[in-house]
Amino acid sequence: MHELHTDIEIAARPEQIWAVLTDFAAYPRWNPFIRYVHGVAEEGRSIEVFVRGRGAPRTTFRSRVLVADRPHELRWRGHLFMPGAFIDEHQFLIDPLPDGGSRFEQTGRFSGLLTPMLRSTIDREVQRGLREMNAALKGLVERSCNGHPSRSIP
Repeated sequence: MHELHTDIEIAARPEQIWAVLTDFAAYPRWNPFIRYVHGVAEEGRSIEVFVRGRGAPRTTFRSRVLVADRPHELRWRGHLFMPGAFIDEHQFLIDPLPDGGSRFEQTGRFSGLLTPMLRSTIDREVQRGLREMNAALKGLVERSCNGHPSRSIP
């Protein structure tokens, strides 16, 4: 297994971040990495995740939501091609901070027969995509809250 991890502090409450993170219909407007998700953030539900980073080929994962623990954790697992070839388990964690903001963590766990051959692309393109998504989420949520964690997202 190969794992990538990113995190960022966001000046917003976990509920505010969760609202944006799980509004899959809005992803094409703000998310530079996970371009869309078809489905809903409910445990056990099937979703389709379309990923496209700069310089990376577009990829569609057929996934299943493993955890949807509002507003703390969203996790899904999907595969490319056939089961066992390339598996991505994607996890988002949102933890409150003492100052009223939150830490947003994003982790990708990759396994399967093709993972060793794709590792350099994962390390370069996926890592960049995770960071770009984190920055875009932070910007959107903080603009929506005007930098005040106690304000609600319209």
